[in-house]
Order: sequence, then structure tokens, then C-alpha cells
Amino acid sequence: MRRHPGRGEAGRQVTEKDSPGVATRRGAAVGRGIGIGLMYGLWKPRVLGSWRVPASGPVILAVNHAHNVDGPMVMGTAPRPVHFLIKKEAFVGPLDPFLRGIGQLKVDRSGADRAAVTDALGVLRDGGVLGIFPEGSRGEGDFASLRAGLAYFAVRSGAPIVPVAVLGSTGRRSRLIRGVPPLRGRVDVVFGDAFDAGDGSGRRTRKALDEATVRIQERLAAHLAGARRLTGR
Repeated sequence: MRRHPGRGEAGRQVTEKDSPGVATRRGAAVGRGIGIGLMYGLWKPRVLGSWRVPASGPVILAVNHAHNVDGPMVMGTAPRPVHFLIKKEAFVGPLDPFLRGIGQLKVDRSGADRAAVTDALGVLRDGGVLGIFPEGSRGEGDFASLRAGLAYFAVRSGAPIVPVAVLGSTGRRSRLIRGVPPLRGRVDVVFGDAFDAGDGSGRRTRKALDEATVRIQERLAAHLAGARRLTGR
């Protein structure tokens, strides 16, 4: 990908020609097709509220993260192709060209990855769907601790956030394939109402981002609690 010098918080400017939202949109659509085939072929996803995802325009899917299958599950159940920010450690061997080919974005979590920031903002600028695990890594999947990146992308781009709860990917394990949910088992994917993270002022100061992070965490935690009540998980 060609890099062009420019100004802005991301450190460089991306033209429409360079933007991954354009360059990998077709790849993300292919990835969605693969996700649909795999997720519905191996498990029994129950998808609730997918109509809440805006049919067009930029949007951020904020997904809880308790299992490696959570990302592919959302890719296969979301109504639009998703570009996930994925840790660079996953881009190894043949997975590197494959993940790039299906429109996924590599991010170095050890520091401020300006290339990943620019790529993610490019997806939103092009009206695409950005998938983020706001907890940063796999854990309890309860949105108890959020990184500031989600607030930054939401406030900077103005894109609405749709909370997504993936429930049932942990707990029991398949006896045939270790480390994954039981084959043909049910996994619930619950999409919540879209909301704006900013306070309407347009501020991007550290204080504004911290306040946005608090608001986001409250909304995500409330959605997760509601999703658990709805599904009985």
C-alpha cells in the first residue's frame, strides 16, 4: 500500500484510492461469505437484533471477547461485511495473506500503531463497518475494562457504535475439536441499539475521550446484561 505524507492526528493522510475501506471492501464481503458458511456449518447461531445495524454508512461494532471464535461468529452473522482490528500476532504464516485478503486489519497492541489507526479510520471514512474488541484481548467478555481506542475511533469519525454480545462461545468444549464450542451447539449473537459516543461538542481532548469511554462502558455493560436476560445465558 502506498503511503502519502499528510497532516492529522493519525500522522498521515489516506486518499480514497489508498483507503482500505475501498481496497478491501470486496475482501471483507468474501470474508463474510466464508464466515456464514463456517459459523452456520459448525454451530447453530441464534442472531437477535441484527436489524439494529445501520444498513449503510460508517458504524463500529463493539464486541465482547471471551473466545477466538467470537470474531468469525460476528463476521458470519452481521448483516454487513466487517473489518476487524486483529492483533498482529494472528498474522502469521498462511493466515497473514488470508486475513489481509478478507479485509481484516492488523494492529500492534504494544504501542500506538498509527498505521492501524489510519486504516481503521479509512474503513469508517469509506462508510464501512469496523469491528473492535474494546477489552483489547480475550478475557471474561464482560466489558469490565475498556481501552481508549474505541472512544477515539467513535469520536474522531462520528460513527455510531452498535454493541454486540456473543454468548455461549465459552463454557462447554467440543469433544472432537478441542478449544471450540461443541459442534452444532447454539451460540447467541445479540446486536444492541446504535448510539453516539460523543457529547455533541466535537471535542477530542483526553478528558473528552475519557468521558466518552465511561459512557461507552455503561452502554456496553447494560447491553450485555440485557442480552444475558434475553437469552438466559
